[in-house]
Amino acid sequence: MRDITTQFISRLRARDNDAWFELWEVFGPVLGAQLSRWGRGRIGRETVQDLSQETMAALAGAIDRHDPNRGARFSTWLLAIARYTLGDELDRRSAQKRGEGRKAQSLDAAHGQASKGLAPSAIYEQEVFDAKVEAALREVEREVPFEDFEIFRRRVLEGRSGKEVAESLGVSQPTVSRRLASVRDILREHLRQTVARFSFTEEEIGELQRNGLEDNPNQKEDRSFEDSLAEIYHRIALRRSNPDLNALDPKGPH
Repeated sequence: MRDITTQFISRLRARDNDAWFELWEVFGPVLGAQLSRWGRGRIGRETVQDLSQETMAALAGAIDRHDPNRGARFSTWLLAIARYTLGDELDRRSAQKRGEGRKAQSLDAAHGQASKGLAPSAIYEQEVFDAKVEAALREVEREVPFEDFEIFRRRVLEGRSGKEVAESLGVSQPTVSRRLASVRDILREHLRQTVARFSFTEEEIGELQRNGLEDNPNQKEDRSFEDSLAEIYHRIALRRSNPDLNALDPKGPH
């Protein structure tokens, strides 16, 4: 594992509250979306939120057992725990309707599913990657001056022309270009660090390149980088404004 990943896992195992908050901030919305798809209308938003938190709590209790060297992606393991959590809730409800008790499931079964290669859906995997990109964008927005990030947002994420951005903010077009380049360089570094921090296999590290965000700055690649980033940004925004847009995922609990 890369040093930055090892350090983050160590922080999780040490019950570092900041590390767990970072993990929740990135993966919480992804868990909620996946649980909603699996629930197929049987569970409401409040239950989805509760189950997402229960998944993270179960993860906290099992983090010492996670071994990325066994080949299971961290996101896949998290998915298995979420499926276990939802399945346990649905079993509890079913038992209540029948007026019966129920046998508690074992979290070890979830760990075993991940180790055996539980196949996540393409939707889930894309949401996991997009969440990492969104986390990097948040970090950059906190770090750089407000106007610099606003230039980046309008020019790259919203696709406005350099002239339009310059006029709207009362700066020159060369200033727009200079500040845009500065934010882009900072974002490249944050993307590398963020993807490394929340990726636990070499396959996940390669997702930057597969999604057009590889660290290879030159004029042609800068444009490709910006186009790929804008596509991801708009996908995130669309998903957030219409959470029911994605098709139902058939690989949930039965």
